Amino acid sequence: MEAITPEIIPSEKKRDARGHRLYDEERQRRVLEGYDQSGLTQKAYAKREGIKYSTLVSWLQGRRRAGWVAKPRLRFAELALPAAGSRCALEVVLTDGTQVRGHNARDLAEVVRLLRA
Repeated sequence: MEAITPEIIPSEKKRDARGHRLYDEERQRRVLEGYDQSGLTQKAYAKREGIKYSTLVSWLQGRRRAGWVAKPRLRFAELALPAAGSRCALEVVLTDGTQVRGHNARDLAEVVRLLRA
């Protein structure tokens, strides 16, 4: 019978006893700051950064419990009224290129809020 020689393969990411990835505080801080600036949903941002959605949610909840409040990020977009004779009086173009048109500003604001949630 041949002897088995164990081989240790270093992992590029540290893990705890249960196999969960461990991130240092600097990485967590960078991810949270990036999320605040991204304008993406939590799920989309976690996927982009290569972390689990539940990890991002946990970090955000911990930050919220600690009383940290993100500074709102101001965004400006140029709005143009449609040409005379067009059917919609208002048009909103989001930073991702999404266009929303309508007649009622409150309704448009609600649609934009729902799209960004």
